[in-house]
Amino acid sequence: MRVIDLSLRIAEGMPVYPGDPEVKVKVAHTYESHNWELRQLSIGTHTGTHVDAPSHMHPGAATLDELPLERFFGVSRVVRVEDPTWPEGRGLFFAESVGTECFDRLALLRPAFVGGELSEELERALLGIGIVTYTGLQGLDRLPVGADFMFYGFPLRIAFGDGSPVRAVAVI
Repeated sequence: MRVIDLSLRIAEGMPVYPGDPEVKVKVAHTYESHNWELRQLSIGTHTGTHVDAPSHMHPGAATLDELPLERFFGVSRVVRVEDPTWPEGRGLFFAESVGTECFDRLALLRPAFVGGELSEELERALLGIGIVTYTGLQGLDRLPVGADFMFYGFPLRIAFGDGSPVRAVAVI
């Protein structure tokens, strides 16, 4: 069994989507002052490796805290746009940039989640039909193409959450 971390490291000054809040990490307590260490984080809900809820782009749609936990993990596969078929009943990830040219096929398959470098238009369309999306992933090229793996990407349980940073993990 191999465990592959697909997450970006959260650090002050890391890149964010234009207009999103900057990442700030401040030491709030030190061993010297409090006998423990504690950091204060200030981040947007779509910082780094994150999951998007349908409510992110569609008013009144499901929020993260309304979705069952089963929507954030499962058997998955990396696929290519040019693959003649994509498997049913799996989360699907793309190691290449993809856009709305994939939407019809994805809408037919209805995976619980889709991840990779997705165009904003594809993300909006997928969220519109209730498919959660994962972006900001790193290392998808380390996963086997055409072979199943288990994916885990649990969000924080944010009330009315439109998105959340995740620790995205593949288990092969």
